[in-house]
Amino acid sequence: MSKEKLLDRARDELFSHVHRCGVLKAAVEDQRQWMDETIDYIGERFPDLTDLDLQGLHQIGIRFCKPAIAHGAQSSAKTLEDAPVA
Repeated sequence: MSKEKLLDRARDELFSHVHRCGVLKAAVEDQRQWMDETIDYIGERFPDLTDLDLQGLHQIGIRFCKPAIAHGAQSSAKTLEDAPVA
């Protein structure tokens, strides 16, 4: 399997884990710990990935946990006056 396809599969698996585990709702420190452990697991699952590849996946995973549009009850406007103005 080519390096690009291997990285794609590892990235897709990482994103799948993020969605299944509910880490998006966790505190930032908990997200980082979870991501560290999950990247270790991904490294075991895909032994042909280099440390640099795994570092890149870690960065992508952390960014994925911080969506451009905030999620959760604390980010939802309750009234029209509470909504941010664009």
